[in-house]
Amino acid sequence: MTPQNLVIVMSDQHTRSAMGCYGHPTVTTPNLDRLAARGTRFTRCITPSPVCVPARAAFATGQNNHRIGYWDNADPYDGRVPTWHHALRDAGHEVVSVGKLHFRSEEDDHGFTDSIVPMHVVEGKGDLMGLIREDLPVRGAAYKMSAMAGPGESPYTRYDRLIADRAVEWLATRGAEQHAKPWVLFVSFVCPHYPLTAPEEHYRRYYDDPNLSMPLLYGEHERPDHPFVEDYRSSFNFDDYFETPDDIRRAVAGYYGLVSFMDEQAGRVLDAVETAGLTGSTRVVYTSDHGDALGKRGLWGKSTLYEEIVGVPMIVAGEGIPEGAVVDTPATLLDVHPFALASTGETVADDDERPGVSLAKLSNGATPDRTVLSEYHGMGSTTAAFAIWRGRYKYVHYAGYPAQLFDLEADPHETTDLAGDPAHAQVLADCRDALVAILDPTEVDARAKQRQAEQLAMHGGREAVIARGDLGFSPPPGVNVEFN
Repeated sequence: MTPQNLVIVMSDQHTRSAMGCYGHPTVTTPNLDRLAARGTRFTRCITPSPVCVPARAAFATGQNNHRIGYWDNADPYDGRVPTWHHALRDAGHEVVSVGKLHFRSEEDDHGFTDSIVPMHVVEGKGDLMGLIREDLPVRGAAYKMSAMAGPGESPYTRYDRLIADRAVEWLATRGAEQHAKPWVLFVSFVCPHYPLTAPEEHYRRYYDDPNLSMPLLYGEHERPDHPFVEDYRSSFNFDDYFETPDDIRRAVAGYYGLVSFMDEQAGRVLDAVETAGLTGSTRVVYTSDHGDALGKRGLWGKSTLYEEIVGVPMIVAGEGIPEGAVVDTPATLLDVHPFALASTGETVADDDERPGVSLAKLSNGATPDRTVLSEYHGMGSTTAAFAIWRGRYKYVHYAGYPAQLFDLEADPHETTDLAGDPAHAQVLADCRDALVAILDPTEVDARAKQRQAEQLAMHGGREAVIARGDLGFSPPPGVNVEFN
């Protein structure tokens, strides 16, 4: 590829199905749809971990969490492992972030030449309650999921407007200047992450729509009863606060409204690229750190391995990227690491620790022989969970619970677990072998819990951590911390 500038736009908690270009019948995302029309859209992009802090650490470093050791929302990235930002900055590129990073603190070297209005974990510690991996505590701030759903403004909508303002300003000034090497601008929004408070015009578009789609598999008899899901549901008891159909409607409308609001802010950034005359010399990536259950299966939030949570949007556009293309080859957020280097003219070395394949190669037809992995070791769980994809099948392995197997072609909503079906015994065995070729699930689970036990002791133990409380969502810069 010709070395060019690169803009990476990341949202927070945007499930890939909630976009117009991904076929959603209701959600409108005209700006991101426009980006997809002039680029390549990936239909099977997977997050390395279905929760913010580990996903962002893996995204930055290009490595899976079991290798780098950032396990949960109390184990934020601290600059210890080199990132694509480090590699590019050290090679002489200007690499700037605007918005949410969710790393440990501003004092750490994250590899950026500048970080504008960054958001990091609270107190450099993050969500300490996630360190408790047995006898799980009930999360005190769960009520916010329902209570804050509705029309209006929140600290997150105000923060996202600020992020867009700063990104537009940077593109109009520094971005438009001559640089010795291509620059990279990482724009990281916080919406549609809850609170599910959406600006009035976006909220009403969905709440007032008589055809608003409600959560699938929400009925009591439709919900899965796997113990991993029950652990999460009992700890993050969001659904206890959805007492009426209107409560659910408010939440769904709030989420969809935030998606459209975020699309509006992303559109401002894309327009600024064009206004500055940079479209022909700048590639653009849009993605998210993970998805959201949004009531499906009676679940809200993240932290499980169903497709609506591990599946993220991935759109790439610019020189060398096919226009209007759709790629079904499995991809991962780890693929951004080699793409960022190659896109800006740097050499991508073969590295067994970094399984990513450049998005440019994938968009131009590469079908690498690899196993895409998502893993979870955090809050609301008592055992490690791992998911891999092999052809039409998805295999979910738990260190302490029975495995699951789904045929995503015949059963895209993952309603029928085939793990106990004798007709699929060989598929199950092949999938397990593929996972074990990557890692030892028992060893990884033990290593994560050992690290968490050490951190829990360092922060005063179980009772001290529970007494500290639960935030519900991390506050942006300048907003007071309010634990529950």
